[in-house]
Amino acid sequence: MHTLNRYLLREIAIPFGLGLAIVTLILLIARILKLVELVVNRGVPLFQVLKLFSYILPAFLELTVPMALLLAVLVAFGRLSSDSELIAMNASGLSLYQLLAPVVVFAAAVYIVSLGLSLYARPWGNSLLRSALFDIARTRASAAIKEKVFTDDFPGLVIYVDRIEPPGNRLHGVLISDTRDTAQRNTVFAEMGLLVQDEDTKTMLLRLLSGTMHAFYQKDASYHLTQFSVYDITLDLTATLNRARRQEKDVSEMTIPELRLAMAAKQSAGQATFVERVELQRKFSIPFASLVFAAVAVPLGIRPTRAVRSRGLTLSLVIIFVYYLLLTLGDNLGSRGAVPAWVAMWLPNALLSTLALGLFVQAARGPTAVGGGVAAHWLARLRGRAASAAGTRPE
Repeated sequence: MHTLNRYLLREIAIPFGLGLAIVTLILLIARILKLVELVVNRGVPLFQVLKLFSYILPAFLELTVPMALLLAVLVAFGRLSSDSELIAMNASGLSLYQLLAPVVVFAAAVYIVSLGLSLYARPWGNSLLRSALFDIARTRASAAIKEKVFTDDFPGLVIYVDRIEPPGNRLHGVLISDTRDTAQRNTVFAEMGLLVQDEDTKTMLLRLLSGTMHAFYQKDASYHLTQFSVYDITLDLTATLNRARRQEKDVSEMTIPELRLAMAAKQSAGQATFVERVELQRKFSIPFASLVFAAVAVPLGIRPTRAVRSRGLTLSLVIIFVYYLLLTLGDNLGSRGAVPAWVAMWLPNALLSTLALGLFVQAARGPTAVGGGVAAHWLARLRGRAASAAGTRPE
């Protein structure tokens, strides 16, 4: 029996690893392209980009690990069924329940990993990502401004500096063309400028001292001249780095104690805590999906078919689509307070668990039982209707 368990674990582990790599890569493509843009167009060091990638990865792995488990179990048991190995095991006196031990062990391990990603890795990654983006924005803002060069690295701003005093945060002879507001165009002259970073608000300011601002208003074609002693301009490197400017932690960056503190603070202020409650339930419901996916995959996987991999991929996509559609719907309803948070986040797991139980009862009757019963009845009816619509006789 130990040999059989190791054999089944290997059959699950190999497609799990491949599926995890492929699914994660597919979901990360858009983010990877943005990170590459930082290296190519913005001159951000490759090491910093790799750090950003490591901070982004936990949030994606939280989703892709359960997906990969679903695909792995479907492919593994589909191959065993298509090669008649399940029939041989059944003829040797092994029931479907006895084959579940390695699946349960593997699913439990995946569940623990998913729980760690949800409780610790994702909040850690999201929090460090915001700080890293701000550090990049701060570094690039200082490095982008050069002496006697017109700099247009900041949206809506063109900056010219006559002289930069070391170490680089004190500017002399500053000229700025500001077109961020489409209704007015400003030209600013200042004797001196200071690059000031605000760690609390995560912003980078160019503080201008002793200057004048020439404003032209397009609506009425008027012109205004303003003298100032201090004038602050907020600098943003790119829209990609705008996340770094959030003043408060997002709920996705919070651990469970932080979520409870946030809820207590909001309750004392008489504010709703729907979003925090949904996030708290989410931290446990998504990892639990690993166990639910494994339970659904076993009875679906043992149904005989020749195209094991294509059927496994198709079923995985359908189940994942339905699950995350329900999860997104529940998230929206729970965040608005339309339904309780625990209902919103656990309903997809409850529905798939019910489906798994029904399929498993059928599958446990025999190696081919999953092809019969209610499921087969409805599949036959669907095939019959499709054939009638096409004007052919169903086989």
